[in-house]
Amino acid sequence: MNCSISGEVPEDPVVSRNSGLLFDRRLIERHVSEYGKCPVTGEELAMDDLIPVKAGKIVRPRPMQAASIPGMLNIFQNEWDTLMLSHFSLEKQLHTAREELSHALYQHDASCRVIARLKRERDEARSMLAVAERQMPMSASTSVPVLALSNGVVENDEINHAPQSRPGISEEIVAEITECNLSLSNQRKQRRIPPTLATANDVNRYTQLASHPLHKTNKPGIVSLDINYSKDVIVTGGVDAAAVIFDRISGQILSTLSGHSKKVTSVRFVAPGDTVLTASTDKTVRIWEGTENGNYSCKHTLRDHSDEVQAVTVHATNNYFVTASSDCTWCFYDLSSCQCLQQVEGKPEDKGFTTAAFHPDGLILATGTITQNVKIWDVKSQASVTQFAGHKGPITAMSFSENGYYLATAAHDGVRLWDLRKLKNFRVFSPYSEDTPTNSVEFDHSGSYLAVAGSDIRVYQVGNVRSDWECTKILPDLSGTGKIACAKFGPDAKYLAVGSMDRNLRIFGLPEDNDAPMES
Repeated sequence: MNCSISGEVPEDPVVSRNSGLLFDRRLIERHVSEYGKCPVTGEELAMDDLIPVKAGKIVRPRPMQAASIPGMLNIFQNEWDTLMLSHFSLEKQLHTAREELSHALYQHDASCRVIARLKRERDEARSMLAVAERQMPMSASTSVPVLALSNGVVENDEINHAPQSRPGISEEIVAEITECNLSLSNQRKQRRIPPTLATANDVNRYTQLASHPLHKTNKPGIVSLDINYSKDVIVTGGVDAAAVIFDRISGQILSTLSGHSKKVTSVRFVAPGDTVLTASTDKTVRIWEGTENGNYSCKHTLRDHSDEVQAVTVHATNNYFVTASSDCTWCFYDLSSCQCLQQVEGKPEDKGFTTAAFHPDGLILATGTITQNVKIWDVKSQASVTQFAGHKGPITAMSFSENGYYLATAAHDGVRLWDLRKLKNFRVFSPYSEDTPTNSVEFDHSGSYLAVAGSDIRVYQVGNVRSDWECTKILPDLSGTGKIACAKFGPDAKYLAVGSMDRNLRIFGLPEDNDAPMES
């Protein structure tokens, strides 16, 4: 029997209790759920009125089209046509999507190029503005300054003036630094090497006492450090854009100075207080002050340079400091007011400054350039009084000896020692291979030892112009990076603090004098 609705043999037959009509369960249940009536008689009908009919499995007869070979071929042809139409539609959609994606990528590339061009034009405009500011009408120079160095005299060959917008180094400041120079010069003649200074045998027994991971692992590397001798506290500057204040005795981090957006290139303590200066490749210098709870807060952010700030050095009075930048200028600051008093521009062929250091007496300033030269400046007149040439590659580091007679400079080709009394190079150290630069050179506070760092650390005993400078100790690069970035002696050369590109601060010293905790 056939279904009363479809007229076909039902797959799941049911019979109405009221009318006795035969239905397909699927069709009648849908109709009853919507209308509640019998589709044939119109009488009220509920689901409970449907009685299932037990019957054998219904085998539907084959349609007429499939009853013959031509009919089946026609069915296959229709299915193939449908499949091809669907495939064509998908291909068309894919082609449209590819065109839209290509257009979007082209727009993105064009936008990036426009943004890059605008940034370049902005940087060029800033550079032109900085040059224009520095080329404003200059104040007339009066007389050619002369710089006296112990037993020699250096004549001026170049005078650089900052723009008139800077207050300038006043006569009171000149008098202050001159008085400081005379006082320190007199003290030097009476100064004796302290009996507590480590001997050459002590230095020869140096070994690693501790290793402290201070900076982040995602951007490892310590590129600069300084030591507060009165408190035996170390500050390190890292590639992770942070500076870390570290207590060597307790082995604890006292504070992490976060604020720079790029690598911290130079750090300096200002004695005798808790002031720290940090310079960065983000073109800024920050002044940090210690608080009562032991933390440090940023007191000022200085933005006088237009390019990466590579070095900061503190004057002997501890009232002034100088910053040197890749924009080929150095700035003289008053620490109390945090004001740039003078910005001095080098020659265009210098192409930027890489490092800077004050003479121990504070009357001259040394700067290293990208173009292999070392320039000596008279601080009072801001005049470039002489220039040392001979290095290969940019100057990476420099350090004055405590007696003020010698200047040690480092570059790709090693270390050169300059006699400031006769203005000549009297010794060259080439401790490393041609492809390994010398990254750090540092006299100890007494002027008795010189530390050189590159692929290892070498300590030389300071001699004079005629005597040998004996290499007392060679310390291996325990970081495994092959690049030691900075090294500095502790008080009385009792230890040597070393920073490398594996983010660890290492302390080398005498085992029996180890008052610092062992390796962290």
